[in-house]
Amino acid sequence: VQLQASGGGLVQAGGSLRLSCAASGRTSSSYSMAWFRQAPGKEREFVAGSNGWRVGNTFYADSVKGRFTISRDNAKKNTLLMEMNPLRAEDTAVYYCAFRLSGMGSRFAVDYSYWGQGTQVTVSS
Repeated sequence: VQLQASGGGLVQAGGSLRLSCAASGRTSSSYSMAWFRQAPGKEREFVAGSNGWRVGNTFYADSVKGRFTISRDNAKKNTLLMEMNPLRAEDTAVYYCAFRLSGMGSRFAVDYSYWGQGTQVTVSS
């Protein structure tokens, strides 16, 4: 499984960005995806995830709940989107998408076997 993340950039506080993660390869019929992030000097942390590919059951870190939303890109197969609005300076980090061969998502990085290359999000205050 290969993951390609995109959509990062520089934005002012209060602005918005949309990240995209495209999965390819042997994705199977039952899998879950999530977003994590890592700020300089900090550990990688969970941001948002879904139970299964239908993305009908989503869950978020408290720090982003109500501001970030994940969804499936219906126009592109196996692509997970994350809308981030409004962004804050503390959201600055490298964002990674993650993939696991299970219909149950997880908040723990160790549970994901496949990772994208990361995309930088910088929010200026």
